[in-house]
Amino acid sequence: MAGRPSNSSPVRVDPNTGRPLPEGIRWRADRNRYQIRVTVTDLAGNKQHRSRMFLTLAEAKRELAKEVSGRNPNAGMTLEQWHERYWPAVAASVRPGTARGYAVSWRKRVRPTLGHKKLEDITSPLIESAMVSWAGSPSIKVDSLAVLSRLLDGARRARIIDFNPAREVRRPTQDQSMSPTSRALTVKQITKMLDLIPEGVYRRYAAALVFTGMRAGEATAMRVRDADLKRNIVRVSRSFSPGKNGELIEQSPKSHKEREVPIIKAFRPFVVEAAKGKEPDDLLWAGANGGRLTARNFRRAVEWEKIKTALRRPDLRVHDLRHTFATILFDAGASAPDVQAVLGHSSLQVTERYSRAREGVAKRAGSVLDSLFDPDEPQPKKNGKKPGAKESRRSRATPNPYDPFSNPFGTTGLGNGPRMAQGPGPLGR
Repeated sequence: MAGRPSNSSPVRVDPNTGRPLPEGIRWRADRNRYQIRVTVTDLAGNKQHRSRMFLTLAEAKRELAKEVSGRNPNAGMTLEQWHERYWPAVAASVRPGTARGYAVSWRKRVRPTLGHKKLEDITSPLIESAMVSWAGSPSIKVDSLAVLSRLLDGARRARIIDFNPAREVRRPTQDQSMSPTSRALTVKQITKMLDLIPEGVYRRYAAALVFTGMRAGEATAMRVRDADLKRNIVRVSRSFSPGKNGELIEQSPKSHKEREVPIIKAFRPFVVEAAKGKEPDDLLWAGANGGRLTARNFRRAVEWEKIKTALRRPDLRVHDLRHTFATILFDAGASAPDVQAVLGHSSLQVTERYSRAREGVAKRAGSVLDSLFDPDEPQPKKNGKKPGAKESRRSRATPNPYDPFSNPFGTTGLGNGPRMAQGPGPLGR
């Protein structure tokens, strides 16, 4: 055959052993992989030529045998064809609400740009180019990339493709202006927000979100028995999430782990009032008629648009109350592992987004450099103590009565047991 390399050609020799490669397998030095090329039958019964790459010779041999024997007749399958076959497995592996979001992402973004492409033709640069045309926020694009990655992962496990190119694509990130700390409310804004909401179920629900950092669905699903007023904690063990048709489904929290959140003094009156006259299995944060509260009917009931205007925060979301609590925890001196445990984050990387520790890094670094290059600048002692250090420690041990969140968890920090709730918290009503 014209153009066929001889047995001594580098593409026909195994670089690891120096021996000739089996028929149908070549070495691609530019890709640092073994290549097979076979003729198979596609879904429509047509003959197709396919090239596939493998990291090891053993993998190439196994796959070549399968292709030649006709056990994998999926050559030429498009992403849309694979979606029709594999989507039930994807939908069954995630929560109903997540599956619904994935379905929208597939219909509006992935299918129009990549659905017609053959699975083996989809590459990382092709995905990145498609993402440019995807409308929506970075989080929406991440969801679209997630459903694509799940589909390609399934195709890889089915041995239709060699690897998942979506895993090489960098996830879109939020702009700095959209960082969690920039979205957090100040203590004055928290007080004003609660004052703008009439007394009753909706003010209590807002207090639950901003003083515990619970997700809206977690607060909605909380029962009276989840509030332990003796230990001053609430247990977060379930959540309400939208199902496939929008109905609320009770399930585990997003992290799939139960956690405990402290009841600070500012929050305790709301818990006591909400539990009054209710049975242990009743909803703690029920609506005006005893039904389930959701972020949507909460926004409608409190006229959220007017609250945003009054706070001068036109971009404020209900979920930002969770960001507020996380940011305040760091401001109060809580450690990242403690904040992670209270918020129920899956990783410290997510938790540390709420810390303001890096905001003053330039000033601190400049101070250190000034003291290094200015010999006349007085240097602190090696033990780090400065005049008045004793008084400073004493002042730090007592929470600042003018700052309700200077230390909401008391001087003992976060921990197990009643110590978690000790603190000033003059915002209670």
